[in-house]
Amino acid sequence: MPVPAGPIGPRSHMPGGGGAARSAFPRSLPPSRAQPPPSAGLSAGSGRDRTMSTLKVYSTSVTGSREIKSQQSEVTRILDGKNIKYELVDISQDNALREEMRAKAGNPKAIPPQIVNGDQYCGDYELFVEAVEQNTLQEFLKLA
Repeated sequence: MPVPAGPIGPRSHMPGGGGAARSAFPRSLPPSRAQPPPSAGLSAGSGRDRTMSTLKVYSTSVTGSREIKSQQSEVTRILDGKNIKYELVDISQDNALREEMRAKAGNPKAIPPQIVNGDQYCGDYELFVEAVEQNTLQEFLKLA
């Protein structure tokens, strides 16, 4: 049976092999587009640069508590949104880190998230949110 002709001739002569699906996306990206920019996925900002100390957010990747997960996510989302550099410290990886967090918080039962700037304890989630609402986050984080 003959191949039906389209408006520009037989389909088998069309680019792409006669109606075969072609990807609308390039097969590979140029090197400048293939890799994310150096700052992608990192917390960037001037907080650490001004204080010369490291802002740490103590968190845990192992928790059954939706509340803790939500609080940790909100803290990191806000810091990322304000371009404030911080180090995320996962206390579930080492009991010594959990004890370090509790010692800095001055509370043997402290739970994540806890925020510390260098050796100075900033506060927990509730104090963090209060500082955000009162527009005093820089002072709370001891960056101002």
